[in-house]
This record gives sequence, C-alpha cells and structure tokens, in this order.
Amino acid sequence: MTLVERLAGLIDAVASDRVLVAFDGPDAAGKTTLARAVADHLSRPAVCASLDGWHNPRDVRLQRGDESPEGYYQDSFDLDALVRDLLAPFRDGAPNVRAVRFDYRADEAVQVEQQVGPDAALLFDGVFLLRSELLASWDLGVYLHVPEQVTLSRAAVRDRHLFGDEAALRRRYQRRYLPGQALYREDASPLEVADVVLDNSDWRNPVVLRWPSDV
Repeated sequence: MTLVERLAGLIDAVASDRVLVAFDGPDAAGKTTLARAVADHLSRPAVCASLDGWHNPRDVRLQRGDESPEGYYQDSFDLDALVRDLLAPFRDGAPNVRAVRFDYRADEAVQVEQQVGPDAALLFDGVFLLRSELLASWDLGVYLHVPEQVTLSRAAVRDRHLFGDEAALRRRYQRRYLPGQALYREDASPLEVADVVLDNSDWRNPVVLRWPSDV
C-alpha cells in the first residue's frame, strides 16, 4: 500500500460525517500535490482548498514591511474569516461553503462557493495550519517536513517568475519566509502536535516520521 493510500484510509476511517484535514508544512514542501493525490483515493467525497485563498489585503500583509518574518506569520492570512466562512460551516454540515475569499494577486475579495456532500472530507493545504487559532478545527493534521535548503531549491524553480530573478527570490525567502517558518515552529510546535509527520525531502519517497499509534 502506498503512502497516499494509507493517508486516504486514515481519513476514511475518521468516525465523523464531515472530516477536516490540514496538510501543513513549509513553503514548497509538497502540500498541495499530496492533498490532491490523497483526494483521488478517498472513498468519501473530497473538497480541496488552500490557505492561498484566504490572504489578507496587501496593505495588511505587508504592514510590517515586505521582508518581515513576523509579518509573514502574523499578518498574511485572515484566520477569523477562514474559520467563520469555511471551517465552521463545513464542520456544521452546510451544503455550500466559501472555498476562496481573496485573490492575493489581484488584491481583491472574491466569492467562490463549493457544494459539499453530507459525508465529505475537506483537504486543506497551507502554511501555519497547526497554530493555536486553527488547531481545534482539524480532525487530522499532516505535517510535511523539508529542510530549508530543499525549500529554497524548490522555490527557485516554482516561484522565480514572481521575483524576477533567483537572487531576489533567495533574499525574500532568507529574510521573510524561512525565518517566518522558524517563528511558527517555535510558537506552535507543529512537528509535535501533528498526527502524521512526513519527511518529504524526496517527494518520490517520503519517509513517515510519525503515524497514529492505533492505526
């Protein structure tokens, strides 16, 4: 059985009509890719959504400066809206939920609704998902660990077009994103609170570091 199949079985086994699963980890850890792969193997309907759809407006995100690690961790996302408009309604059995609230590239609010079946699973990917403000929302927390150098090397391929050149990309990651992740690890201890921890340094062969003991 593959890891993706094991994760799908773990989610299917949750004794709840609605299941909320966090796929957490540093930037470029492979969260979205894994969540979508797992969705294809579930026996229950799956809704995939991302924290990328829940950014704050630019003036809020960058109020501490565009290289601030604290700004990245504390100001990037509208967590209250996420809980109010997606996580809580999904948990409560709403037939429709707001899957996306904000387009950060256009810097404007959007309204994207998603129909939800009565026994659906929400596979939600993003950074900082196991922080105290969100931790109680999840039935399962999956954390993908990758070293900082892996984050940088993957981001250099994935995000270079957003920064213009690799030097600018590395400067932003080294000054804002990587230190922001360090703040998160110190504050929320995601590797300790996650139900499943994977070393995804080699995405072709992820290594299980933690798995629920009763499964």
